[in-house]
Amino acid sequence: MEEDCRATQLIYGDGEFNADGLDKFVKEVKLAECGLSYAVVAIMGQSSGRSTLMNHLFHTKFREMDANSGRNQTTKGIWIAKCVGIEPCTIAMDLDLEGTDGKERGEDDTAFEKQSAMFALTVSDIVLINMCQESDKGLEQAAMNPSLEMVFQVVMHSFVPRKMTLLFLIHTKTPFENLEPVLREDIQKLWDGVPKPEAHNSNPFSDFFSLEVVTLSSYEEEEEKFKEEVAQLRQRFFHSISPGGLAGDRRGVVPASGFSFSAQQIWKVIKENKDLDLPAHKVMVATVRCEEIANRKFNQLIYDGGWLALKEAVQTGPVQGFGKRLSSILSTNLSEYDMEAIYFDEGVKNSKRQLLESKALDFVYPAYTTMLGHVHSKVLEDFKVRLEELLNKREGFTSSLRTCTQSSMLEFDKGCADAAIQQANWDASRVVREKLQRDIDAHASSVYSAKLLELNVNYEKQLSASLIGPVEALLESGEKDTWASIRKLLNRETEVVVSEFSSTVVADFELDKETIAKMLQHLRDYSRNVVVKKAREEAAKIMILMKDRFSRVFNYDSDSMPRVWTEKEDIRSITKDAHSASMKLLSVMAAIRLEEKPDNIEKILFSSLMDGTVTGSSSQDRRIEASAYPLASNTWEEVSSEDTLITPVQCKSLWRQFKTETQYSITQAISAQEAYKRSNNWLPPPWAIMAMAVLAFNQFMLPRLQKKK
Repeated sequence: MEEDCRATQLIYGDGEFNADGLDKFVKEVKLAECGLSYAVVAIMGQSSGRSTLMNHLFHTKFREMDANSGRNQTTKGIWIAKCVGIEPCTIAMDLDLEGTDGKERGEDDTAFEKQSAMFALTVSDIVLINMCQESDKGLEQAAMNPSLEMVFQVVMHSFVPRKMTLLFLIHTKTPFENLEPVLREDIQKLWDGVPKPEAHNSNPFSDFFSLEVVTLSSYEEEEEKFKEEVAQLRQRFFHSISPGGLAGDRRGVVPASGFSFSAQQIWKVIKENKDLDLPAHKVMVATVRCEEIANRKFNQLIYDGGWLALKEAVQTGPVQGFGKRLSSILSTNLSEYDMEAIYFDEGVKNSKRQLLESKALDFVYPAYTTMLGHVHSKVLEDFKVRLEELLNKREGFTSSLRTCTQSSMLEFDKGCADAAIQQANWDASRVVREKLQRDIDAHASSVYSAKLLELNVNYEKQLSASLIGPVEALLESGEKDTWASIRKLLNRETEVVVSEFSSTVVADFELDKETIAKMLQHLRDYSRNVVVKKAREEAAKIMILMKDRFSRVFNYDSDSMPRVWTEKEDIRSITKDAHSASMKLLSVMAAIRLEEKPDNIEKILFSSLMDGTVTGSSSQDRRIEASAYPLASNTWEEVSSEDTLITPVQCKSLWRQFKTETQYSITQAISAQEAYKRSNNWLPPPWAIMAMAVLAFNQFMLPRLQKKK
């Protein structure tokens, strides 16, 4: 079945442009798919045989003039059709351009004639000029002279016009070799006589036109020969845009996908009688079409299935190969734009592509940042886990931190590389990387502080465990060398912990000397405070301790056996020893002696309380006593207030209370001893006791002896 030429009226006789018809024509002949591989051929000239020639030459179906109805117009505007069977895609345009030979036209027709000519010359690559020369008259006397002048004027005033091919089709019997030189000479004269803009005054005819001349027989007189010659001419339209073809040196071609819009805009400019700026028109067409393509591609991206799936997946967690997948989606989208916009103005095409790319990247950027957020979170959590694992294995903190940080940053960089989008040059990964480093540093600092605190607490516990019990025992012993022993214990245990702590923090934390010195001093201060605190606790219960000490010395002998208060026991001496032991304990508890400084506390207490008499006195006696008595003070000589546990005044009060509360035990002992003495005075003499024992024994044994007999 023969291909349909899809003949469509492009411009009506009243000058209205058939935009819908052109769009339908472009779609039906698939012109938009041709890129730059298409050609437009227009025919103008005398009405006689124009449509007939087009139909035979291009296998179109333009309406032909009926010879029986007389010579009149047939075109009624501008028609287009696809040239059937010709490659590349070639569009034929038939327009009425009668010149002075047209009998039906008035002033309006002349205006339309000029507009049609300008339109055809602007959109066509090849212009066929149909002439009927009945004799060998020169062109100057032929009917086409005014029309050609108009063509030249239109071209010269079209602002840097595109180059086209003028193909003269002359129906004549004059031999070609005789006609062509005359025709070229007449065209040159006509060209030279056309007024030109100053910018093109010296340009030759060949800068704007390629000239071809073909003679044809008369269709009415020699139909078969006419058809044969037209068939030969048809072959020249195959591959017409290839180098050496009829339109091989054309310039400024509008891409096929922009042909419809370009044609509409050109006709609009022509109808409004504006100057036709072809370069600006080319840019305008490219701008509109490239923007349409870019918008369409962006809308396709929004609803792209791959993008929607990727966007949904990244909301819930990291997506492996995110960057590669998204880059592929964007690359496909941009490549499709490039394919559709490939033939448009380079500057406009690239500009719109950049806008499309920028818009697309802005659109996918939130998903990218979400992906980086997942990478950041995962790397940070992995860092925390790895650091804790290494620390649990007793690895050094600093070395563990260094190892974990390096591996985590490498992991992050790898994740960013996987998320990176080929088309983007974002610095978001740098920002997120800096945030990750800050978060790692913050966590490391937190763990660092916690581990140091834990280490410090452990050594504090070690100090407490090694000091509290022994210090308590030493204080309660109340010996003369108690504080010397405590000092020795404190120094020994402190130095053990300090040595262990020092080696640990140096190896694990790589602290500077100043920090280490501060931490070691803290431990020394802590150990001292442990002793001080324990001493204060013991001093707070001094009365209980003194009474306990008194009780042990008073009620138990040197073998720790309970005393029996016989007349042999010297209660006064025992009481003095018990008081002395309790006083010794009081003197030990009275002050902290962690520095080897001598003091007179024991001497003062013994001289004032043991050797002196602490009894109640009158107010006058107490005033005299306050100035002379050494215990009438709140401070000890050579002992600071910080190291004072029991003041002299408190010692005096405590001792008075102590003696009062222990007096009962002394009284009970004295009573027991006196009772013992009285019981011993009631017994018979020793010889009487012995005699009674013997008599009792005899009485016990006599019945048994009788029974045996």
